[in-house]
Amino acid sequence: MLAGLGSAARRLPQTPGLKRTLRPPRLKKGDTVGLISPGSFVPDEGLQKAVARLEDFGLKVKPGANIRAERGYTAGTDEQRLSDLHAMFSDPGVSAVWCVRGGYGCSRLLPAIDYRLIRSNPKILIGYSDITALLQAIHSRTGLVGFHGPLGVSEFDAYSADHLHGVLMEGRVPYTIAAAPPEEADPLPAPYSLVRGTATGQLAGGNLSLLAAMAGTDYSPDFSGKIAFIEEVGEKPYRIDRMLTQLRQACHLDKAAGIALGVFNDCEPQEGDRSLSLKETLADRLGGLGIPVVYGLTFGHISRNCVLPVGIRSVLDTEQRTITLLENPVD
Repeated sequence: MLAGLGSAARRLPQTPGLKRTLRPPRLKKGDTVGLISPGSFVPDEGLQKAVARLEDFGLKVKPGANIRAERGYTAGTDEQRLSDLHAMFSDPGVSAVWCVRGGYGCSRLLPAIDYRLIRSNPKILIGYSDITALLQAIHSRTGLVGFHGPLGVSEFDAYSADHLHGVLMEGRVPYTIAAAPPEEADPLPAPYSLVRGTATGQLAGGNLSLLAAMAGTDYSPDFSGKIAFIEEVGEKPYRIDRMLTQLRQACHLDKAAGIALGVFNDCEPQEGDRSLSLKETLADRLGGLGIPVVYGLTFGHISRNCVLPVGIRSVLDTEQRTITLLENPVD
């Protein structure tokens, strides 16, 4: 354990609902971003690609001191990964903290994060998948808007790059995020409404497995009155059923204002399985809540990935397949 980190985190009051929204400074071309791997290890090839993509996006890159560390299934020890996270938020020369990949390991860090340090030095923090744990915990403890979006190893295609620029750099309001148009080279399932309608509320969510794993902890999400956005990859329908049931029972998913589902990649049953389809499972667990629900918005474990700012008041329109930001996520 790094000296002083655990006690600072534990002294923070457990009142996430009382935290005011804290917006980080917007990103500009030429800014330096800190690249960290708070979850799983990244091979050199992936790290090199991440640096190249961010530089092509007009940014300078500062890799974390421990980014090449390795300890089994994580990118170094908890202390090493925490050190990189804290160092990037402490460094006045770093404008944003970009997670290079997900994997596993972020949830191990939550009790020892120096939330006061982060609240005193608000910066863009971006990633998805395992990074859900950081985005959720940091927002609930500090009010800092987190950004569910492409990792360093992600493909920065035109759709993703447009939304990275629009959300992180321009900060236009209102700002509408629509499902990506179909592309022959990268087909995505057609979006559809499970329950039609519109809803307004703060954005909250991320990867289903991580959200379910956080249920019942000090960092448990509360979806009451919010627009829940959820994505998943590689899970069978019965497991998706179980995790959605857990969010309904432990995290007030049934009291959300609306639900936006991303692309659940590789989540259909195998031939011969005694199973509901993915669509049937989602309809069974979410279709009867009496709130708008849409499937297939362009976020998740897919090459095209929009940016969703956690904690920002937005409007979900299931018929238009859009999320419109009503507040500026950056200053």
